[in-house]
Amino acid sequence: MSDAEPSYARRKESWRQRFLRSLLYGRNVDRAAKARARVGLAMLVFAAIYAIIAGRLVMFAVGADAHGARQAAARDAIATARPDIVDRNGEVLATDVKAPSLFGEPRRIIDKDEAVELLTATLPDLDTPEVRDRLMSKKGFVWLKREITPRQQQEIHLLGIPGIGFLRENKRVYPTGNEVAHLIGLVNIDNQGIAGMEKWLDSNGLADLHRAGFATDRLQRPIELSVDLRVEHALRDELAKAREKFHAKAASGLVTNVNTGEIVAMVSLPDFDPNNPKEAHDPDRINRLTTGVYEMGSTFKAFTLAMALDTGKYDLNSTWDARGPLHYGKFAIHDDEPKGRFLNMREVFTFSSNVGAARIALSQGVEAHKAFLRKMGQLERLRTELPESASPIVPKRWGDLNTITIAFGHGIAVAPLQAVMGVSALANGGLLIPPTFLKRSEEEAQALAKRVIKPETSEKMRYLMRLNAMIGTAKKADVNGYYIGGKTGTAEKVINGRYAKKRVLTAFTAIIPADHPRYQLLIMLDEPQALKETYGFIASGWNAVPTAGNVISRIAPLLGIEPRFDLPPPERLILAASSPTQ
Repeated sequence: MSDAEPSYARRKESWRQRFLRSLLYGRNVDRAAKARARVGLAMLVFAAIYAIIAGRLVMFAVGADAHGARQAAARDAIATARPDIVDRNGEVLATDVKAPSLFGEPRRIIDKDEAVELLTATLPDLDTPEVRDRLMSKKGFVWLKREITPRQQQEIHLLGIPGIGFLRENKRVYPTGNEVAHLIGLVNIDNQGIAGMEKWLDSNGLADLHRAGFATDRLQRPIELSVDLRVEHALRDELAKAREKFHAKAASGLVTNVNTGEIVAMVSLPDFDPNNPKEAHDPDRINRLTTGVYEMGSTFKAFTLAMALDTGKYDLNSTWDARGPLHYGKFAIHDDEPKGRFLNMREVFTFSSNVGAARIALSQGVEAHKAFLRKMGQLERLRTELPESASPIVPKRWGDLNTITIAFGHGIAVAPLQAVMGVSALANGGLLIPPTFLKRSEEEAQALAKRVIKPETSEKMRYLMRLNAMIGTAKKADVNGYYIGGKTGTAEKVINGRYAKKRVLTAFTAIIPADHPRYQLLIMLDEPQALKETYGFIASGWNAVPTAGNVISRIAPLLGIEPRFDLPPPERLILAASSPTQ
């Protein structure tokens, strides 16, 4: 080819092509070398872009679920924050603390068998098959153990296992342990209330706040209860001593404010430690004061006499035939200590006459008897803040014989707190006030109160209770200076369908002080045994009553009740406004 050929080729190239070639390659440049360089550069740029994209995809695939799970779990931990629960004086009864929980991210764990081996060696209580199943799953997040100790967290951290981490959760703790167990209740592993005031708290809006994400530590005020931890401790201590001394199956007690309905102390032994939830499942550890229902024995005679006195047809001098047993069909009602004569109202109460109480109830009639007990709140289930409550056991067919036995506390079973509510109405001037475990003022209580008996009837009942502590079955509870009044009760328990004379439930309810009551105390002992010092007797006057005396001597100063001495007799101090014939 001649030298003219390139010239010819250039002539064949258009001016546009020449301009583009000059712009891209310049003049007198090795175009082949420059093309190879630019292709290589383009390849590097595209390789880098694809590497970044691939890396991001891997990060999202491996880490996105775990990160999202951690975020969700963290939100759940915050959502289960609970407000402190405090007693009426601000003492903390329940609070949240932060505790680490162990989780795994199965997709990030390289050697799962090694992880299982190391974790179970560090935490021997872990279930090996369960941990293995969880780590072998394809999930992005799994719980391995909730609420581990800081030391366990440190030991696991030092193992350096990829895909194993920790989240700080809210853990509920109870600084007072067993002291207020049945009142406070407890929570589950997710910090959700499952019993007692903890469950009430969830049922009153806390669960909704959790779901909305608003129940955080910063937004919650403490829940103030009516209970006084000092009184609670004294009551529990004396009940524990009495249970041991009299070899009783169980012991329980209540202290209530008769003018507000506040529960100041509530103890049911055996109890449990809410920090150890397994104990709460023991059926012997139920709250006998709200969940259990019992025949309350002669404490029900207070209702019987109040019913008759409130009609205005009878007074304290009215007499009843107690010369012998009361026969009804094939049944015969006896007195434990028969007097063989007519008894007036004072004597029926202080001698705790079954025959006298039965005749009083019969004089009113079945329907009037039922109506009075219904008015006193004894025939329907008592509702309080505590979810645990039981319905009373009432005769389906209520006839004369039922009225006879219910007059002295047999044939009807109620929750002890229910009976306490009724007795408070007999003592506080005649107002039935619903019990509460929350702080309540007297003004708030008055707005809820319902008048059930006349004020003068309440005055007579306080007089009878004081008389009983002076000369009747409650003498061993008459702590000098505190002007106690009260009523005893000993109920034979039903065993295999029959009443067992040697297996009894003893009870004593006291009002403090009897002239102007402020508080009521209930003591109950389940199957106390006879001792040498009780001369073989198991009635409440020998066990529940002296226990109440010990409790009163300890709690009265805590409740601000000052001792008074050289007081006039109850006829003058309590019945001052009553007719002389009373």
